[in-house]
Amino acid sequence: MDSAPKPAGDGGETAVAGPREQARAKIEAKILAAAEAVFAEHGFSGAAMSEIARRAGIPKPNLHYYCKTKEELYRRVLQQILDLWLGTADEITPDADPAAALSHYIAAKIDLARRRPLASRVFANEVIHGAPQIGDFLANELNDWVARKAKVIDGWVKAGKLQPVDPKHLFFMLWAATQTYADFAVQIAAVLGRKKLQAADYDAAAKQTTEIVLRGLGLKVR
Repeated sequence: MDSAPKPAGDGGETAVAGPREQARAKIEAKILAAAEAVFAEHGFSGAAMSEIARRAGIPKPNLHYYCKTKEELYRRVLQQILDLWLGTADEITPDADPAAALSHYIAAKIDLARRRPLASRVFANEVIHGAPQIGDFLANELNDWVARKAKVIDGWVKAGKLQPVDPKHLFFMLWAATQTYADFAVQIAAVLGRKKLQAADYDAAAKQTTEIVLRGLGLKVR
């Protein structure tokens, strides 16, 4: 799948997508949503392109026009998931207030667990099976991303803005604490005595996680 729109012209302005580009983008969005659901339910090996096409509401030959192979489509779904997750930490910058930045990150990750639980399950299944499709990404892009964010947190520690902490293990903990509300939603709902998690449950999870993390880092809870 090609991404659009592209920067256009010498003036650096963003090209305005025409009707054809808009239609293509709409179909691609349907394909990715359908693929995310099928991969979450059946894993990569069990997912069928015919089922993805059916759920996207397009003929199977049309699906192959947008993505020639299942591997290509799977990697596209995983890349979209990773882009979403990594974007939630945009506020973790050297000049940011640590409490505000970490609170925003936790809330954003919990919100993704609520809105996109299938995305989290696709990723979890990939990692559980040894990350055969995204092992290179984890070792390179994700590693670099964590290193950059860890440098920010180390800077906060050196400036006396928060208690000493191993930034990498902090991220591991935050990932586990937030993504569990997607990956293990059924278990959590059962313990809470619900058929499914409600909006208030996600709000409570974000609040509780934020309070524990901020207090542990010597930050004020707002």
